[in-house]
Amino acid sequence: MALLRIVPDNTNIRFVRLRGIAFLLTFILTLASVALLGVKGLNLGVDFVGGLMIEAHFEKPVELDTLRRDINRLNIGEASLQQIGTNNNVSIRLPLPPGDESASQKVVKIVQTSLSQQFPNVHFERVDTVSGKVSGELMRSGIIAVLLAIAGIVIFTWLRFEWQFAVSTFVSVAHDVLVILGFFALTRMEFDLNIVAAILTIAGYSINDKIVIDDRIRENLRKFRKMDLGSLIDLSVNETLPRTVMTSFSMILVLGILLIFGGDAVRSFTAAMLLGVIVGTYSSIYVSSSLLIFLNLRPKTAKSE
Repeated sequence: MALLRIVPDNTNIRFVRLRGIAFLLTFILTLASVALLGVKGLNLGVDFVGGLMIEAHFEKPVELDTLRRDINRLNIGEASLQQIGTNNNVSIRLPLPPGDESASQKVVKIVQTSLSQQFPNVHFERVDTVSGKVSGELMRSGIIAVLLAIAGIVIFTWLRFEWQFAVSTFVSVAHDVLVILGFFALTRMEFDLNIVAAILTIAGYSINDKIVIDDRIRENLRKFRKMDLGSLIDLSVNETLPRTVMTSFSMILVLGILLIFGGDAVRSFTAAMLLGVIVGTYSSIYVSSSLLIFLNLRPKTAKSE
């Protein structure tokens, strides 16, 4: 029985030839993501802003304006509503009431009782309560975790290879993270600690894929010292392409199924992972490798084992 081959043997795709288009696309995506973050910002979840969050599932679609007006009449604070996935699922955010945890539970009970009277078949999928102090700590911890992960990846690449590889790695990983953040700013999907975990996972996935390509580039630099760097990079990427495509295809297949059938609870996390795999594969093949040409990588600069 023949093995399934997504990428044929002796593939010779000239990736470097498209580096101008790839760099332009990367620049546009990065700039657009930064602009979206500056203009629209992230739809931060309760983890980061504090407050009460109640997810309700209604039998039929409801009008958000009407539902918001009814909740505000309860005099428990200004309500912020957002539909999740379908028109039947609504996320209700409320400010934390003064007092201890019992006060928060009382507010949740008031909302649930009121909605149950108006919509007898409503189901409450999730209730979260996070204090302002805890949310601030979580925000700082999340930012520090992402920055330390990127810094650690860059330092490891510098020590393992050379500074040119470290710079291209930083550009690639920073681009992947910014595109994911821009996606969440655009779609207004809730950004919580689960998404921070997804970003850290994607950073690890991206660097794993890139190191495989970088290691092959360094090996070929020692073998073909007189070969043009562009041709050498194309050779290295094509040699690792079956592994890259198979890994990415497997991830996309699993994440795509999870996105469709996984439900609302994991939709944001799955969307971040799926986008990260696609963008990370693109940046590893087209961006970080070709960037080595502009960084003036030479055979004598490539460290040996």
